[in-house]
Amino acid sequence: MATIALAATDGMLHFELAAACEVFVRDPTGLADPWYDLVVCGPGPVGVGRFAVTPDHGLDRLARADTVIVPAIEDTDADPPADLVDAVRAAHAAGARMVSFCTGAFVFAAAGILDGLRATTHWAHTDALAARYPRVHVDPDVLYVDNGTVLASAGKAAAIDLCLHLIRRDHGSTVANAVARRLVVPPHRAGGQAQYVTTPVPAREDHPLAALLPWAMARLDRPLTVADLARQANMSTRNLVRHFTAATGATPSQWLATQRIRRAQELLENTDDSIDAVAEASGMGTATTLRRHFHRTVGVPPDTYRRTFRRG
Repeated sequence: MATIALAATDGMLHFELAAACEVFVRDPTGLADPWYDLVVCGPGPVGVGRFAVTPDHGLDRLARADTVIVPAIEDTDADPPADLVDAVRAAHAAGARMVSFCTGAFVFAAAGILDGLRATTHWAHTDALAARYPRVHVDPDVLYVDNGTVLASAGKAAAIDLCLHLIRRDHGSTVANAVARRLVVPPHRAGGQAQYVTTPVPAREDHPLAALLPWAMARLDRPLTVADLARQANMSTRNLVRHFTAATGATPSQWLATQRIRRAQELLENTDDSIDAVAEASGMGTATTLRRHFHRTVGVPPDTYRRTFRRG
């Protein structure tokens, strides 16, 4: 059972800390075995927003965890607590996977573990992070960044996106999608999407994309183009791209590519279909094309992914 150590100190914000507890404290799907062992670590009873938190362990426990999560801190102008910075640095040195939510990136930056790496934080604080820590390559536009063993998310809901990304890495797409359904959040927001979008996806039944997205999802096995989507939505391609980017933070082509990879993951996990059949059903066309895009996006070939996450 992989241990996730969640840091809790005075001055943290409660949303991200509570989100990690909600997502990782138990397996809501019954599909993953074993699930995570979540422990809360802090210097003692701490105030998190209007709530009091009693940690399970001291901050020294971070160094013995498989994954360490540092939620958002409220005051980004002040130096992060020295004991937290030291504990984070020790955990990183011990080989833990390090995850920051929102302004928790300031703690990682103070510990030096973001030096030379891409990172992000809430869009309102990206300029301050970049100015204070010039060795960090701050990307202000994305939901989250995955450097392999060091990951960072933007604010609030992006923390949940990163939680689902971690579950997808550890347990596969089927489990991540099941957790997303329980949370009633979209399972498919890729890290490279824009932080700020004009409207959620899609917010109302009369939204221009409300009928288009399910229509496209039902036809991923077909060679859909942006022109096909625009024709179905009864708008110009330029207008479609504008609506799509405003609503999803991604272009139509990026969104389609993400959905096709997700479909391929589900088929690899839940069927015995050949790689050629998976490529055709996910709209990738050929096994060669699937392998190229899948490896680039997921980090492993489809065959390896199937061996890792095959169910039944």
